[in-house]
Amino acid sequence: MKLNLFTVKSTRHIIKSMVLSACLLGSGCASMGHEFPAGQVQTIRIGETTENDIFRTFGNPWRTGIDNGLKTWTYGNYRYNAFTDSETEDLVIKFDKRGVVSSFNYNSTKRSK
Repeated sequence: MKLNLFTVKSTRHIIKSMVLSACLLGSGCASMGHEFPAGQVQTIRIGETTENDIFRTFGNPWRTGIDNGLKTWTYGNYRYNAFTDSETEDLVIKFDKRGVVSSFNYNSTKRSK
């Protein structure tokens, strides 16, 4: 399925509107995912860290999936607030066929101290 830029922008707008509506109707905020020890991201070693190591360090992933035939685990903590800046952070880990980290990506909107 091929998405055009209009579809992507429209989808983002709809999601933002839904989150904002939920925030305004509720307590003013929405959360998804769960906290994870982001400070431990620097311990991950490509080609060395195993699924068991990741599980012991980070616990159950929030989401699991497949990317180009390889297992992925996602740890995410997303807090959206209608009245203050939202905070998001996520860690996506891809494992090779042996169950060893082949790549990972960490992103955060939190300001480093």
